[in-house]
Amino acid sequence: MAYPVLFFCLLLSLATAEDGHRGWLRYAPVPQTGSYASFPTSIIALNSTRSSPVYTAGQELQQGINSILGKQLSANSTSEKTFSSIIVGTVDAYAKSYGEIDEAEDLEEDGFYLSTEGRNVVIVGQNERGALYGAFEYLSRLAQGNLDAFSFVDNPHAPIRWVNQWDNMDGSIERGYAGPSIFFRNGLVVDNTTRVAEYAKLLASIRINGIIVNNVNANATLLSAQNLDGLGRLADAMRPYGIQLGISLNFASPQTFGGLSTFDPLDPKVDAWWANVTNQVYAHVPDMAGYLVKANSEGQPGPLTYNRTLADGANMFARAVEPHGGIVMFRAFVYDNHINETNWKNDRANAAVEFFQDLDGKFDENVVVQIKYGPIDFQVREPASPLFSTLRNTSTAIELQITQEYLGQQCHLLYLGPLWKEILEFDMKADDRPSKVKDIISGERFRRPLGGSAGVVNVGTNTTWLGSHLAMSNLYAYGKLAWDPALEPEEVLQDWIRLTFGFDRQVMNTITNMSMQSWPAYENYSGNLGIQTLTDILYAHYGPNPATQDGNGWGQWTRADKFSIGMDRTVSNGTGNAGQYPPAVAQQYENIETTPDNLLLWFHHVNYTHPLKSGKTVIQHFYDAHYEGAKTAQEFVKQWASLKGKVDSERFDHVLFLQTYQAGHALVWRDSINQFYYNLSEIPDAAKRVNNHPYRIEAEDMSLSGYKRYSVNPFHAASGYNAIPHSLLQLVSTRPRGVWIPFI
Repeated sequence: MAYPVLFFCLLLSLATAEDGHRGWLRYAPVPQTGSYASFPTSIIALNSTRSSPVYTAGQELQQGINSILGKQLSANSTSEKTFSSIIVGTVDAYAKSYGEIDEAEDLEEDGFYLSTEGRNVVIVGQNERGALYGAFEYLSRLAQGNLDAFSFVDNPHAPIRWVNQWDNMDGSIERGYAGPSIFFRNGLVVDNTTRVAEYAKLLASIRINGIIVNNVNANATLLSAQNLDGLGRLADAMRPYGIQLGISLNFASPQTFGGLSTFDPLDPKVDAWWANVTNQVYAHVPDMAGYLVKANSEGQPGPLTYNRTLADGANMFARAVEPHGGIVMFRAFVYDNHINETNWKNDRANAAVEFFQDLDGKFDENVVVQIKYGPIDFQVREPASPLFSTLRNTSTAIELQITQEYLGQQCHLLYLGPLWKEILEFDMKADDRPSKVKDIISGERFRRPLGGSAGVVNVGTNTTWLGSHLAMSNLYAYGKLAWDPALEPEEVLQDWIRLTFGFDRQVMNTITNMSMQSWPAYENYSGNLGIQTLTDILYAHYGPNPATQDGNGWGQWTRADKFSIGMDRTVSNGTGNAGQYPPAVAQQYENIETTPDNLLLWFHHVNYTHPLKSGKTVIQHFYDAHYEGAKTAQEFVKQWASLKGKVDSERFDHVLFLQTYQAGHALVWRDSINQFYYNLSEIPDAAKRVNNHPYRIEAEDMSLSGYKRYSVNPFHAASGYNAIPHSLLQLVSTRPRGVWIPFI
């Protein structure tokens, strides 16, 4: 959509410091123009119940308009006709007071109709949540300076638009990079839910309708009486924003928490136990969205413990929630984490299809199989999971990860919208018919009743929510693409920039450029050609460590040796993973000539000297890409620094610190990965950069007092394979070369 060019750089440059807690809902003032002369004078919210999303919509409109335009509008619930009002409510409430709206006939669940073309601004939702979404959309347009007259119906692409928190009962967060949990502390649900309500507001503004509040590696103590009371508090805090609470369950809870001798899903006592617990949960949270279950993965208990099927386990929970209208999200992340790498046919990427293909059609109607976007685990690039096209008679949802577990952990800028868009638009070509992933998860392609998206987002108590101001673009983009995957990631990004940083053209261009380059840059200096993110997969999932990729039981392998690299996933000679896709896609991936280079090493094992379509060899591409990616990260520092005075000092300094860190860490990535494969292959870099760093001062070449050097493991983490302890009493260089500043 087009927006008028608004010149208020002076206003922006004088802005006070911001800590980021309002996210994209800052509602900063926009310049006053004559266009506001005929602006409505009141707000009519057609529900006065304070827990109602319609009432909330009225309050949000009143506060937002006052902040954006400096106009204090009255807000009430009467339907008396005034000269000009903003009227917000459900279709039924509006029809009762003002008459039918023809366009409203096209509304679907959670959808809304928004019109500014008449005397009144009309915001009508198919339900109360839809009305709130319409109010947030109107405020978003006002905050971006869009005063055009418009009238449209907006329906969601899919009914399920959830986020999954990985919060633990002790207050820690698995893969959380923004402080402790806002939901739990010391084994209990928190008493103060102010922060929870603020988070619900952010989620509602991007049309998220459900939240799983605890880790998929669930702790059964969540089901204690005291914590059930706490879940009721959390639900109460989020209900005015239309966010339905759900919880993750530990499959073994009947035994470990309930005192039964078994957790066999086909044991009547276990079935009755879960039914009773579920009734108690719904007594505290009557509108609970449902359950999320991780079973028989990474050591977690599940139905396979008793030789029952995964469908047997999922359906047990489905029966429990069905009387209450609940949904069971059952994760497809099931695999053996003790795989033998010496078997050429073994492949973790095959696990999801192998576990679930024979269960298609055996899940209850209120079960949704939640599938990670790729066959491994949130890597910087993976092909779309073949399970999307395998399950034709089962509702499915895509699992995406907003938290940057393998992708820099919020210390590196990485805008994920383009990655997600690529997966959502991928055509699985099932039965040689158009079968885009986005249309499979919506339920449209295979005519399923449910489906949608689940985003792993680990907000914490940090004022930036995610630990980085720029990382918030990913949470915003997730919600927008879950609602409408047809949107372009750059368009979504620029909406977020306007709402978060204002209208300055240089700010817009700079953040757009940095963000849109961030995924290719990270892929270049971490792991490219489909080799996965070459990080430490055994522990922190952070920093370069390609040595951990092989010789482990986790199945995230590269099969790199002195001569060759890559997973052979062909049917003819490899693990057969390519054959899990529908024939048209399988044929493309089976053939090395038709496999795109960016997935070459995902599907094929080749020599380092194998020529790519670019003409480069695999090893030379590795060398060049890592230098190019690191160079781009260094340029981010200068680009962001150019915004000094155009972004408030608090956010400017915070982002500058992170970009400077990323610039340096990208060089560590570059040199570690290149050194590793240079040592392994002994093939020199054509540009003579790898293993040649004359600008460095090597610690082991200095005169040390009271310290000894030691060999580094992994060896490639230090260019000379040696290091010294962190603190030094005296350090004198024997070959001074000046100070190395990598991002100049």
